[in-house]
Amino acid sequence: MSKDAVTVWNSCLQFIEDNITPHLFDTWFKPIKPVKLENSSLSIQVPSKFFFEWLEEHYAELLKASLRKELGRNAKLVYNIRMENKRGNNPAYTENLPSTKRKKIDYQDIDSKKGKRPELKNPFVIPGIKNLKIDSQLNSNYNFDNFLEGESNRLARSAGRAIANKPGGTSFNPLLVFGGSGLGKTHLAHAIGVDIKEKYPEKTVLYISSEKFTQQFIDSVTKRNNRNDFIHFYQLVDVLIVDDIQLLSGKAGTQEAFFHIFNHLHQNGKQVVLTSDKAPVDMQDIEQRLLSRFKWGLSAELQTPDYETRINIIKSKLFRDGVEMPDEIVEYLAENVKHNIRELEGAIISLIAHSSFSKKEIDLELTERVVSNFVRKTKKELSIGQIQKVVSEYFDMDVDTLQSKTRKRHIVQARQIAMYFSKKMTKSSLANIGKEIGKRDHATVLHACKTVDNLKSTDKSFNKYVEELQLKLKT
Repeated sequence: MSKDAVTVWNSCLQFIEDNITPHLFDTWFKPIKPVKLENSSLSIQVPSKFFFEWLEEHYAELLKASLRKELGRNAKLVYNIRMENKRGNNPAYTENLPSTKRKKIDYQDIDSKKGKRPELKNPFVIPGIKNLKIDSQLNSNYNFDNFLEGESNRLARSAGRAIANKPGGTSFNPLLVFGGSGLGKTHLAHAIGVDIKEKYPEKTVLYISSEKFTQQFIDSVTKRNNRNDFIHFYQLVDVLIVDDIQLLSGKAGTQEAFFHIFNHLHQNGKQVVLTSDKAPVDMQDIEQRLLSRFKWGLSAELQTPDYETRINIIKSKLFRDGVEMPDEIVEYLAENVKHNIRELEGAIISLIAHSSFSKKEIDLELTERVVSNFVRKTKKELSIGQIQKVVSEYFDMDVDTLQSKTRKRHIVQARQIAMYFSKKMTKSSLANIGKEIGKRDHATVLHACKTVDNLKSTDKSFNKYVEELQLKLKT
């Protein structure tokens, strides 16, 4: 047995194990033994002809992908099959069979008739009502026409346009759009789906929130005992759009189901679009194999819109609503409502309502009053700088000391607490928090948060510090 064959096959197994369930891996891949490696041809020994046929029927694409990863595009696989000799007491002999050259292998969990697309079971209709048409769950009001481009969203919007023109045919698969609340993630996700439906009406496009997806999965397991049907349905979609994917955090069963759905769609050239309020690196309690797939395509951040973009958003909103406002009012709104697009549109609606009910012209005085009430009622987000200042004062040190490289225990703990509250009370990424607190990396911030959580439950004095600081930061 060649050592090279063992090395190559072990590397293939690592790739395969990451792409199927542990039970299937143990059943179909652990019994395989590498035999020899000649040029780019790997021979493997399997227990029986049935074993060979099953692998070829259900895992040919996975085997091919793993082997090409190790040996390049010219990689070949040969099966060495132990055949029982039924003629007398002669020992078993072997038969060598090459892997078939199939253009496409149907997955074992897709029950489709040759030449026909199987009927889709729609989980969105009342059971018992036959409905072959899938409701895409898209809101046509969220389209590209009213998703205005600016510096803060240019990359995400351009990628969305490219996907809509050629779903599944770009390198932006999956597209993960992430950013804070109210910046347009859901709007962009719908806009991509709406545009695809207009350009490709024959394609099955489906928008679903993570919460709805999770609830459907739970129902499929607990109420109907049809987990496979749930997975089959989603594997037949051409374009899958999942909103707030970070909410799969800690849901192991749902993550595993989504993992198989994602793999099938991606390997078959179908498009996946995801939104999240966190970048992949900041997501916790999501399986690593799933996070790695989120990074296969493009991760595009939506940021707070700049002043010019806010001006354009206001003017577009007013035009759609048939309302006119003086430029000074538009500029005042853009200057004073900065946090996100949802707040900005809310302020406009509130201003129009006040004007209508009081039968007064929209002037600067009315605008100032409405905006002051609106902004005051809107929860303000602490900055990382403010958090550092409060924590430093509490521990009787300056911010420079907090950010320093010293390893003195009380300074390290103060720094970790500042990182902990920055993650808890701001929408900043781990990377940005680390950058602002002494130019640390995201791994340091993640370690700090875990350390604070652990110490809170084991050290009463430390827990008291955290509780008192939390009260100060909230007030």
